[in-house]
Amino acid sequence: MDATNPGTLNTLPLFELHQAAKARFGGFAGWNMPLTYPLGVMKEHLHAREKAGLFDISHMKLILVTGPQAAAALARACPLAPEAIAISASKYTFLLNENAGIDDDLIVTRLGETRYIVVANAGNADQDAEKLTAVAADFDAKVEPLDRVLVALQGPKAEAALAAAGLDLSSLTFMHGTEPRENWFASRSGYTGEDGFEVAIPVDEAKDFVEKLLAHEDVEWIGLAARDSLRLEAGLCLHGNDITPKTNPVEANLMWAIPKSLRETGTFIGSDALRAVIAAGPKRLRVGLKPEGRQPVRNGTVLTDADSKIVGEVTSGGFGPSVNHPVAMGYVEADLARIGTTVYADVRGNKIPLSVHPLPFSQHRYRKG
Repeated sequence: MDATNPGTLNTLPLFELHQAAKARFGGFAGWNMPLTYPLGVMKEHLHAREKAGLFDISHMKLILVTGPQAAAALARACPLAPEAIAISASKYTFLLNENAGIDDDLIVTRLGETRYIVVANAGNADQDAEKLTAVAADFDAKVEPLDRVLVALQGPKAEAALAAAGLDLSSLTFMHGTEPRENWFASRSGYTGEDGFEVAIPVDEAKDFVEKLLAHEDVEWIGLAARDSLRLEAGLCLHGNDITPKTNPVEANLMWAIPKSLRETGTFIGSDALRAVIAAGPKRLRVGLKPEGRQPVRNGTVLTDADSKIVGEVTSGGFGPSVNHPVAMGYVEADLARIGTTVYADVRGNKIPLSVHPLPFSQHRYRKG
C-alpha cells in the first residue's frame, strides 16, 4: 500500500522520519510499516548483526498492570509466577485460551512490588488489553494500555550508541528492564538474537531521542523485512505464523517458558487443557528446517516424506544472510522431529529436501552478565 494513502492502516508516530529516510512501506498487523530502506534487506540484516540496527516497533503495545493483586491477576491470565519474578527481571510468557492455544506471546517485566509492564504483539494488542482487563476485574488490579513510541536498537554497538544519545543502560543484563526516566521504559531484550535494547518513549520526546541515535555512525534504520530474517535465523517465533491460537506450547517447543510447578498445579487460563496435552504428548513439533541448495521455502509450504505423504508444513521461511543459506521453521510429525531427518517440499514443481536443523541457525549473542 502506498505510504501516502494508508487507508485504514494505523500510522506510526515517527512516520515522517521514515518517509525522510526513504523507507518503502507496507501493511503489517494493521499498521503502515517501513519494510525496507535504501540500504536494502541484505545490508540492513548484516548491519544489525555487525553494528547497531534501529527498528521502529511502535506497532507493539505496552500494557501496565498495577495494584495489590496485580501478580494474582497476571498469574490467572498467564502460565507465569509473577510474584517470583525479581524486580527489574523480564519473563517470556503467553496468553493461552481455554484449549491451551497461544492467543499471544508476551514479555512481562516486574518494575516494583505491585507494578508490571507487559509488551504485547501488534495484531493482538487490543484483544490482549481486553483479556487482561477482564481477568483483572476479579482482582484488586488495574490494566492500563500506554501510548508510547517503542524502538529497538539491536547489535554489538547498541549499548555504546545508546550511551552516546544520553541513555546509559550498561547496568542491564539480558531480560531485565527499568524506567530510566519519567514515563520511559527500557529493557535489554529484542527479536534478533543479538545483544540489544527496546526503549519506550513518550510521543513528544521520541523524535529528538531517535534523531540522536541516528546521528551515531554505527546506527542505521532497519525495516520489517530484515527484522523477519534476523528473528528467523535466531529461531524466534512470529505469532500468526509459528504460533497461533491453534498452537499449544508443547508442540511449539516452548515449554521452557512455563515453570514446572505451574504445569502441574497452575490455575491459569488453559491450564487443564495444557495438562491434557502434556499427558497425551505432542502429535507434531516445531523444528528448524534447512532447505538443500539456495532456494528458500516459504511459509505455508506443505511438507511430505519420501513417499509423498503429508507430514507437516513450513510456518516461516526465507534466506539467512548471516548464515548464507535458506532457513525455515515449521511443524513435522513428532517422530520426524529428530535432528537430521529429511522431509520434502514442492516448490514450483521442484521437490526440495529439507533437513531438520537445530535452532537457532545463528548463535544468540545476548549479554547475560
